[in-house]
Amino acid sequence: MQLADFDYELPPELIAQAPLADRAGARMLVLHRKEQRWEDRMFRDLPEFLGPDDCLVLNDSKVFACRLFGRRAGVHALPVGRRNPKRQQNLSGTVEVFLLRPVSADGKEWEALVRPGKKMRTGERVRFDGGLEAEIMARGEFGERTLRFPEGADVWAAAEKIGHVPLPPYIKRTDVPADRERYQTVFAREKGSAAAPTAGLHFTSEVIERCRAAGAEIAYVTLHVGLGTFQPIHAEQIDKARLHAERYNITAENAAKMSAAGRLVAVGTTSVRSIESANRESANHENEHCAGAIAGETELFIYPGFQFARTGAMLTNFHLPRTSLLLLACAFGGTELVLAAYHHAIEKKYRFYSYGDCMLIL
Repeated sequence: MQLADFDYELPPELIAQAPLADRAGARMLVLHRKEQRWEDRMFRDLPEFLGPDDCLVLNDSKVFACRLFGRRAGVHALPVGRRNPKRQQNLSGTVEVFLLRPVSADGKEWEALVRPGKKMRTGERVRFDGGLEAEIMARGEFGERTLRFPEGADVWAAAEKIGHVPLPPYIKRTDVPADRERYQTVFAREKGSAAAPTAGLHFTSEVIERCRAAGAEIAYVTLHVGLGTFQPIHAEQIDKARLHAERYNITAENAAKMSAAGRLVAVGTTSVRSIESANRESANHENEHCAGAIAGETELFIYPGFQFARTGAMLTNFHLPRTSLLLLACAFGGTELVLAAYHHAIEKKYRFYSYGDCMLIL
């Protein structure tokens, strides 16, 4: 399989630049895998497709204001063997830091993306508003950097104060205060995502209650969205690619709800990856259907040919071409059906990507 097989042309005007006034007002393209057909519906119709044997699985990870802007503040003195005199000078220029996740026990070292990446090398410092400063300590294999913040710094609090909502680059505008609420699910609880689990953005408390009224159980997983979800695939041959690790957690209570269900209806690709990762982990420990609490990291890369063990249906937004998200949707719904449905969505002028419409695959 080649990555080029998962490409398509999208008119730029179909990329949603802002959320709808009504969260639940999105269109929903429903794919029926067995019948190899689709139908145009509305997201508010979702409870009609749920029943007493179902468990709706939601990712409750919370997006934080992880996009910070600062200025280059020079280079700390490095050990003699690593010094470059030409770089031991005060440098200036705007720097964008996209915080991904803390990687040290004290919460002072963070994995981040930094722009301009090629110019920002180990030892350089970045100064942000309010006197916050960080030093680049290392570079990772996916182009990420490890930043070290000083003792006494509360990075989470600083990000909420001076950070920006991490809107995707295809949204061609700066973030506004309303994005802090709208680029967040109504059930978000566990802070840690660098991008929203966008399929969940459509839900309101009223829709969730209607899903319960239809007989469906509600369970939550937590997968903090990072590079593993939104980083581009760099290998043209799909089976040569791999994803960056992301942290996930399922409590014993939620795992029990999922284990008791006849069908798991995953909301978003992150919920799918959590469900299938937990199933593999529990199988390794000889537990049935992840019946106990599970926490860890997943690098699970789902593409056509993957055998789904527990996911029975999936709600997902429309994804960028040539991405792991589209590959996962094709793996679950069937490549031919999903790509044909995408072309139908384009023809019918569905709204695409994070703030766009959605697809329910049954």
